[in-house]
Amino acid sequence: MEDRPVMTSLHSKMLSIILNRPNVINSLNVEMVRLIQEALDKAESSPDVNFVLIKGNGDKGFCAGGDVEAIYNAIKQGAPDRGMEFFREEYELDLRIFRFPKPIIVLAHGITMGGGLGLAAGADMVVSNEKTLMAMPETRIGFFPDVGATGWLFSKCPAGYPEFLGLTGYRLEGPESLRLGLASHMVIDDMLPEFMKDLEQLSEKVPADRLKAVQLLYSAFNSLTDNKYMPNPEMDEWVRTCFSGKASINEIMFLLSECRQHKELSEESLTKLSENSPTALALTLSLLRNNEKRKIGDVYIEDLKAARFMINHPDYAEGIRARLVDKDNKPVWQPGTIDETWTSR
Repeated sequence: MEDRPVMTSLHSKMLSIILNRPNVINSLNVEMVRLIQEALDKAESSPDVNFVLIKGNGDKGFCAGGDVEAIYNAIKQGAPDRGMEFFREEYELDLRIFRFPKPIIVLAHGITMGGGLGLAAGADMVVSNEKTLMAMPETRIGFFPDVGATGWLFSKCPAGYPEFLGLTGYRLEGPESLRLGLASHMVIDDMLPEFMKDLEQLSEKVPADRLKAVQLLYSAFNSLTDNKYMPNPEMDEWVRTCFSGKASINEIMFLLSECRQHKELSEESLTKLSENSPTALALTLSLLRNNEKRKIGDVYIEDLKAARFMINHPDYAEGIRARLVDKDNKPVWQPGTIDETWTSR
């Protein structure tokens, strides 16, 4: 059992689903997605399960995202449909978490990126710690922030942050994930064993109704969780000014180049945007504008269309090659500039 990429264990009336590929920071593949679905089937039908906890093995993190190197190999072998099979099943799982009849808690310790955030997005509680590192860095490898992010980021984050996070891949560390709404609670690492013990004890008392169960869980953990964070109104204003509601990458880049406030962050963001795939950036901003008010189920439908487009576009394989396989960090994007993408035609 310990060799399985996903394990389960039942403690009182809490079913733990444990991602178990710590050597690759629990990166998701099709087998893992199917095993998680099987575990949710068990949880949904069993009267012995009152809520579900999803966590990852290893010290580095909860989940670094999808296993993009496996998808890269499928593309290089002329079988992109194998990659599409993963995306289709991953999105079905993420949407199921949004709609699951029992509470789901995600323990987002350490690295939680891409597909890891996809698992967390529909959960009732997302528990971070001081080691948490959250990001959607997909445009860096010639892809887009998928797993519904171009929809649910708007319901979680302050104005401008969906665009900022989705386009630049900015990394949120520790309490910042709480401040921007991607985590609901924070538990200091040393307190996690006590938190887990209390979760197990609470599982006996949690009612069947998801809403009532979540209210009980939130109330119970107010004393154990540290939900304090430092507000950052200056950064919030900068993000809102430069990113919120924008429909053009060129406009965002112009505003960043002219910005005198947060100059270092503006320059850093400009650098990131200039290094990322122009096609992926254009697609991401288009999805953000179109999905901002869409129902979450419809967002995943659009994601599947966008994934099919990008997986057959040369930038995706090239981005994975440059960033993760050869690691020369010299991707040759096609086209090479925003002005050459379809958005400028």
